[in-house]
Amino acid sequence: MKKVLTILLASLLTLTLFAGCGKNNENPDNGGGGNTEKKLKVACLLNGNLGDKSFFDSANNGMKLVKEQLGADTKVIEMGFDNTKWETVLLDTSEQDYDIIVVGTYQMQEILEKVAPQYPEKKYIIFDSSVNYEKGKFENVYAITFKQNEASFLAGALASMIASDATLNPSGKNIIGAVGAMEIPVINDFIVGYIDGAVHNNKDTKVSVSYIGDFNDTAKAKELAIAQYKLGAAISMNVAAQAGLGLMEAAALENKYAIGVDADQALSLLGSKPEQANKIVSSVMKNIDNVVLLSIKKHIEGTLPYGKTESLGIQEGAVGLADNEIYQKIATEEMRTAIKALEGQVKSGEIKVKSAFDMTAEDIKALRDSVNP
Repeated sequence: MKKVLTILLASLLTLTLFAGCGKNNENPDNGGGGNTEKKLKVACLLNGNLGDKSFFDSANNGMKLVKEQLGADTKVIEMGFDNTKWETVLLDTSEQDYDIIVVGTYQMQEILEKVAPQYPEKKYIIFDSSVNYEKGKFENVYAITFKQNEASFLAGALASMIASDATLNPSGKNIIGAVGAMEIPVINDFIVGYIDGAVHNNKDTKVSVSYIGDFNDTAKAKELAIAQYKLGAAISMNVAAQAGLGLMEAAALENKYAIGVDADQALSLLGSKPEQANKIVSSVMKNIDNVVLLSIKKHIEGTLPYGKTESLGIQEGAVGLADNEIYQKIATEEMRTAIKALEGQVKSGEIKVKSAFDMTAEDIKALRDSVNP
């Protein structure tokens, strides 16, 4: 009898424990939170292709970190550049058993605004863009924007220093360049910060700005960069993701310097195209990989603030300049010290960097015109 009673008590205890676990899992979570009884499944949809040595490759690396460090099941889907297919892919992915779906860039905003409300049980993360939370019910969407203007401020100051250096720029022309993908707010935010940093370092610095028209025409980027170098630019900044690889070709061809974007493009190209990599003084980095990892980690912890946008900059470690052996070799110690000081001033708020998001189109054009060579 005692043996039977013991078995019954053990069974009752087991059932109680299972019931308790089930109750906890059914609790609603305000910030997401992963299910501890099954692997978290995360999909990342790229509205482009891997191999850009920049934006999409950084997002892909973030997903690798999510798998390695957090143990999630992950999948990266390359949607290509045909935007007529993106909504269908997002819908198809939302129909599957993913817990979180990650997308990025302003080009996915309207599509996400259309799809996310149809799947309230899913969680969505959009990086480098936001959604209009006043327009609809997006309580299941977390948005991340970057203060790219802060990092490009440092790049502009660095570029101005290089243009002013007689050894690095024997021409003596105090001209720098920037090649943007399209004349849209996020690209202009890079450029406004870049100009602000350049004239902060030297008010006489001239900045030649060109736009490609898309994010994938490397030939056009190369053509525009060569034109800037022929004009006398000592260095030009890529603000065109994959298309900007053409700028790196131009820098090597013209024996001038370049600044990469989104990821450390010098290190990305060093193994395959060292002649280009060694002309990339630094890169304006959006640490997309780290931001994706941190977001998923916060989701698991239940602290990711779905239903809002967070803007991350130098203070949060989300943006900055790449510091590698090529930067150490090309930029003088005096330059590096000055950049570090400027970084501290931006981080502390002592320097308020101009932003395209606070300017009208006319203001931005006037700023470009004021420094045009």
